[in-house]
Amino acid sequence: MENTRTTSSFRDPSGYVFVEDGNIKRVIKPLYFSQYKSLTESGFYDTLFEKKYLIPHKTVQENQDQIIIEAQKISFVTYPYEWSFLQYKHAALLTLKIQKLSLQNNFTLKDASAFNITFHEGKPVFIDTLSFDFYKENNPWLAYKQFIMHFLGPLVLAKYFGQEHLKMLSQNLDGLSLQKLSLLLPVKSYFSPTLLMNIHLLAKYDKKYESDKKTVNNDLSKASQIKLIDGLYDYILNLSVNEKTEWDHYYNQINYNDIAYQFKKEFVKDWFLSIKGKSLIDIGGNDGTFSRELKEQAELLIVADVDANAVEQNYRQVLKNKEKNILPLVADVLNPAANYGFNNEERFSFVDRVKAQNLDACLALAVIHHITLSGNIPFSFSAQFFSKMASNLLIEFPTRTDSWVQFLLDSKREFAGHFDFYNEENFEKEYTVYFEIIKKEKIASSERILYSLKRLNP
Repeated sequence: MENTRTTSSFRDPSGYVFVEDGNIKRVIKPLYFSQYKSLTESGFYDTLFEKKYLIPHKTVQENQDQIIIEAQKISFVTYPYEWSFLQYKHAALLTLKIQKLSLQNNFTLKDASAFNITFHEGKPVFIDTLSFDFYKENNPWLAYKQFIMHFLGPLVLAKYFGQEHLKMLSQNLDGLSLQKLSLLLPVKSYFSPTLLMNIHLLAKYDKKYESDKKTVNNDLSKASQIKLIDGLYDYILNLSVNEKTEWDHYYNQINYNDIAYQFKKEFVKDWFLSIKGKSLIDIGGNDGTFSRELKEQAELLIVADVDANAVEQNYRQVLKNKEKNILPLVADVLNPAANYGFNNEERFSFVDRVKAQNLDACLALAVIHHITLSGNIPFSFSAQFFSKMASNLLIEFPTRTDSWVQFLLDSKREFAGHFDFYNEENFEKEYTVYFEIIKKEKIASSERILYSLKRLNP
């Protein structure tokens, strides 16, 4: 059992996660028996399951040494630095909802890490079953500071300075320090009572008592804690970010007409049916327009894009349409999330997580010219990348006569000659090292080609 222990599960002394025959299980140690039994027997776990706040689990083994539970499997785990602003907001609000409900049932969250949340069936869900503890009268919320460092801090930085700041947890797995947050925020943030109390004053007191490890807010009644939670909830609920991004509303500025647009939609659907696909990742999928054409056939559609606003538009559609099989996430192909944490095995890379899914298909529409001409990535490198994504690839290749390609080449000025290799012959030469060309077809009324490829040595 120790050999299958998940390398990211080591921080909580109450238990750990392991994988057995593809099933996600968790060992609960005697240290946590009383809490687990109380949470189970009181019906509080069931309440969380019914509200879809907590990923469901069942007890599969129990003895005096350990309890083993099996959790519902999550299709694809995303991390905070892969969320849009609205996704991050909803994850924060869910954490506050759970803490308030816990207090009302005489429990409390002992930690409030953003990594306790992921997205499943279209919504955020809490995934750390052992994060709950008994509430003790007048004891403060011990995870309050962590909530500020993991949720409020990144959200407020994004509000003032842009959504790139939502990625800061990738380099700060324990959250952003209060002192750093206070220093980074603008002077006008002091005029917000919420930010003054929950960041600036908290940072001041935290620094003052850091050496003797005193608790900043001793003896806080349950009513006061709920009031604090309600205040944070209302503030975060009304947070917004007003930032224009490069590919926001991309499909209003595409350079091919309705004939080409509809042709591409039909081609994508026919291709996915031809490979009998059930799972797909859409690289550079923007707001999910083309992936959404496949939602009736697919069990899982991961739509990844570098543009946080486009991802947010996709997420809003997911919520509006109650689409449980579409998962939007923020990912930069030129710099995808790496392995982070202890031994580089605590948070797993984007590429490794995708590879582990063994997806049927990868969609890469209107992206290769940006990878090659904006990112200076050789065809051989991008072919290798896409070979890791799925066994089948549908990729769109804009030729040198395409207006976007011409624009990108012109922007290279005196270095444009370096990109003489950008043509379909060289593209095919490098991609057939990893793939077999199944079909090649020009998109009607455009200067673009669609390639249906099948990975060699799957």
